[in-house]
Amino acid sequence: MADSKTPAKRPLVTRPRAIVIGASSGIGAALTRRLALSGYLVAAVARRQEMLDKLCASINSNLPSGEDQVVLPYAHDVSNFEEIPELFQEIVQDLGGLDLIVYAAAVQPAVDDQEFNFDKDQAMINTNLLGAIAWLNQAAMRFERARRGQIVGISSIAGDRGRVAAPVYNTSKAGLNTYLEALRNRLSRRGVTVTTIKPGFVETRLLENASKTFWVISPEDAAKQIHTAIVRQQQTVYVPKRWCVVGMIIRHIPSFIFRRLSF
Repeated sequence: MADSKTPAKRPLVTRPRAIVIGASSGIGAALTRRLALSGYLVAAVARRQEMLDKLCASINSNLPSGEDQVVLPYAHDVSNFEEIPELFQEIVQDLGGLDLIVYAAAVQPAVDDQEFNFDKDQAMINTNLLGAIAWLNQAAMRFERARRGQIVGISSIAGDRGRVAAPVYNTSKAGLNTYLEALRNRLSRRGVTVTTIKPGFVETRLLENASKTFWVISPEDAAKQIHTAIVRQQQTVYVPKRWCVVGMIIRHIPSFIFRRLSF
């Protein structure tokens, strides 16, 4: 659970507080760094303890002299759903509250076009969708009571349609999109902001199994645009913005045509 966590040392100056789930690499790591540098106290949650500790040490060691640590590591596998309620409460207590939660954890194992592998499918649903629900439900309950807070889910343009390639990855992201929309519709009247982020191709481990790529951006570029969406409290944001046009076109292709496409 949180056995690798560095004991929290409260900053003298009040900072906004955030949790980033899936923080050890890729977009999650880049966003953790950006949030910390922009003034947040961040709880970084991830399965890979060594990478998580390295990230937190890197950020905290570059703080101005005398400043308290601003990123706290928590080792956790999001598929261990039963751990989440207790861990969430522990983190909120360590941070002294919560203003923002970001769910960035995702897996996408290689799946051949002729492959139907339930073990891989289950891993994607558990991590990409059920883990998000388990974590964000906790935040939703807290924020609803407080009548404030911000929830951010890192989805994908892959969730806009059911493609030939990686059908269950697409499904997990489509489910996440719908869940986030439902949270937004429920919580917006309570003063809570829910933001859905739909990246295109980002230079992360998930890109290793992509057959074709274009418009690839770095995790740092993605994190910069996501941070802007957080500051502006936007609802649904494509990263980068040009994917919005692609998404609109894809969503409006008739099914009898779309099923003949190979992507």
